Amino acid sequence: MIVDALILLAGLALVTLGAEWLVDGASAIARKAGLSEFLIGMTIVGIGTSLPELVVSLAGAFRGSADIAIGNVVGSNIFNVLLILGVTALICPVVITRENERRDIPLNIAVTLLLTLFGSWNLIIGTGKTDTIGAVEGGLFLLLFAAYIVYSFKNGKAVEPESSGEEKEGSPSDKTWLAVIMVLAGLAGLVFGGNLFVDSACRIAREAGLSEKFVAITILAGGTSMPELVTCVVAASKRKGALALGNIIGSNISNILLILGTSALVCPLSFEHIKTVDLGVLILSSVALLASAWTGRKNHSIGRGDGIAFLLLFSAYMTFLFLTI
Repeated sequence: MIVDALILLAGLALVTLGAEWLVDGASAIARKAGLSEFLIGMTIVGIGTSLPELVVSLAGAFRGSADIAIGNVVGSNIFNVLLILGVTALICPVVITRENERRDIPLNIAVTLLLTLFGSWNLIIGTGKTDTIGAVEGGLFLLLFAAYIVYSFKNGKAVEPESSGEEKEGSPSDKTWLAVIMVLAGLAGLVFGGNLFVDSACRIAREAGLSEKFVAITILAGGTSMPELVTCVVAASKRKGALALGNIIGSNISNILLILGTSALVCPLSFEHIKTVDLGVLILSSVALLASAWTGRKNHSIGRGDGIAFLLLFSAYMTFLFLTI
């Protein structure tokens, strides 16, 4: 137990250092390439921080453990919005642009609803069969993911003004080659550190006799969301709210389209142990992100009040899971 705790702390340290490098390197690349920090957050950072979810979900799919693959993604997306954006908003309000309102957040909602439809179709029509995501749905997810990436880069050239302080000129990250190295090293730290964290946490949880679904939707989901959490906290502390928001939206979309799409090609993914309340909270989290832009502020943003509301919703869901183990 002591060894697992030390490994967990080492993983956390690696994730923290990796996030620092990733945010600095990604911001430098955005400036050099004339791309918005939101776009870099949504693609490079969002996909990169989703790598732990990809590893865990593929491992579950190869073992035929659909509870791991589906539960990990459902839990991670809930963690990303309610916990991670909630904490981020407490540190620094996250500005929501018109493009986020009209395009990016609705796209996240649409992808979430598509997953929910696939996961509850037989329940809706009353056949009594267990819903699954097979190779056909997986292929569709991957095609949508490819279209999403192409569309994002075609429409993300204009650099958005940041409300944060400017970077110091002549800093090491202003060199493009060094910025790329920082991004790659940061991603490596996030993935390797995240794996150490998840493995040690899962060993502790399984020794306690917790179910596979509970481990997947709480400990695994929380552990594999650690890169997003630390990345967003670091981005918020550097006043880079656009990168943080892009990271969450990009990660959520990647989790569904890329990770479940790839996993479904390996093995059909069953929703047998995913309850209606899990899918309901997943939809609620994606809609809450859009609702936070309509709370009456002149400058639309996810403020501290929204952050508190997100954290209260997250606490209520976690309480429900603990009570229904």
